[in-house]
Amino acid sequence: MTYEIEDATENDLPALSRLLDVLFGIEQDFQPDSSRQMRGMALLLGQPDRAVIKIARNAQDQVIGMVSAQLVISTAEGAPSAWVEDMVVEQSWRGRGVGRALLEDLMSWAKSKGATRAQLLVDLDNEPALGYYKHLNWESTRLGARRKMLK
Repeated sequence: MTYEIEDATENDLPALSRLLDVLFGIEQDFQPDSSRQMRGMALLLGQPDRAVIKIARNAQDQVIGMVSAQLVISTAEGAPSAWVEDMVVEQSWRGRGVGRALLEDLMSWAKSKGATRAQLLVDLDNEPALGYYKHLNWESTRLGARRKMLK
């Protein structure tokens, strides 16, 4: 079976929300909430110069994977940096290069926007994801994420 990588559109949001349900079911820091997920993805799609959602679509026109990114300014780099989120591939499509293809297309987008670095967070208990990013030569850092809710 084959697939193609393309930019998501608003028509893809329901399928992407289902993929995020899968992802957030794995990650300990997030809970699936379709209305929030749809709102957040719509915000990303509304800023095409600063954000993108890449999708993988199979020959049957089904969305089988996704990854999103948005640009932030890195004072360390003196340039934009791509903040990568929401990397998920349908279980039945894992191990076929879909994730790698999504990330490669995303990195091309980021470079075209002037980004000199990409970064992402990985759930520290998600051994498959940790191994996957190591396999793809993503470097571990000494930084630990912290958060504070503002609502």
